[in-house]
Amino acid sequence: MSGEIDFGGMMHRAMLGLIADVLQGVAENGLPGEHHFFITFDTRDEGVQMADWLRERYPEEMTIVIQHWFENLEVRDDAFTITLNFGNTPEPMVIPFDAIRTFVDPSVEFGLRFETQESDDDDEDGPEEAPEAAAAAEAESPPPEGGAEVVSLDKWRK
Repeated sequence: MSGEIDFGGMMHRAMLGLIADVLQGVAENGLPGEHHFFITFDTRDEGVQMADWLRERYPEEMTIVIQHWFENLEVRDDAFTITLNFGNTPEPMVIPFDAIRTFVDPSVEFGLRFETQESDDDDEDGPEEAPEAAAAAEAESPPPEGGAEVVSLDKWRK
């Protein structure tokens, strides 16, 4: 047995397990009430599978909304799969749990944020322009009818 308990790693795995459990419930029963999710993930993660045009548009990070229109939500041990509608084009995606950076359900003011070693290193170099600036500008225009929306989480920060 090692000399220390890895509380950070244990908490990280527990939070990812919570997300998996929530998504499994939605896959089986649909979204209850006003619940909906904003999930931001690292598009550079090797396990992320998404359309090339989406990866070109969001080369580092993307936020998806699971709310009105989604299909084929399946939860696996290491990832979830989902089909979302982008401009009336259904696009299947595979998102590994380890790629998730934030998980927010604004209907109940619940959110999780996963820090990465890379972002910790960036903080030492000083502040840089917010990467979600492009997504924030896009969120101001209405999404295509029945489509997915990319949003900035700054709207819900206090």
